[in-house]
Amino acid sequence: MIERTLVLLKPDAVQRGVMGRIISRFEDAGLKIIGAKMVWVDEKFAQKHYFDVAERHGEKVLKILVGAITEGPILALVLEGINAIENTRKLVGDTYPGRSLPGTIRGDFAHVTKEYSLANDKPVKNLVHASAKPEDAKIELALWFTPKEMHTYKTVYDIHILG
Repeated sequence: MIERTLVLLKPDAVQRGVMGRIISRFEDAGLKIIGAKMVWVDEKFAQKHYFDVAERHGEKVLKILVGAITEGPILALVLEGINAIENTRKLVGDTYPGRSLPGTIRGDFAHVTKEYSLANDKPVKNLVHASAKPEDAKIELALWFTPKEMHTYKTVYDIHILG
């Protein structure tokens, strides 16, 4: 099934200069970038993005996440491909870099552990946000991109793999 998913290269990915290397991982896996923009979000927008965090994890976690996502610019991407949501999540790795396997984006580029972050009231610097499930992707894509900001085109992958 061809799906679309939201990926955010968070401020720590931008600040560390690893955006190109992360994007290459997605493209190497056959995912197509159909939308991209750099944005510096404010607190109000960040709270919309983390629409269900407070009820699932509490206000403290929401405050930490909002602080992290607003500390610098973000590169927002729309990826499209076969099982894009699941495949993107596999490429990204576990939310907590210390649990991410080598070969995943977080396993290869992130280093801050959950324990360190919690002990110091800091966000987990995990470089990337990726939609967790189709329902989330639908909400997140509508928040971050208009239909005019998403583009259709054929790649070599489309021609050779999809027919």
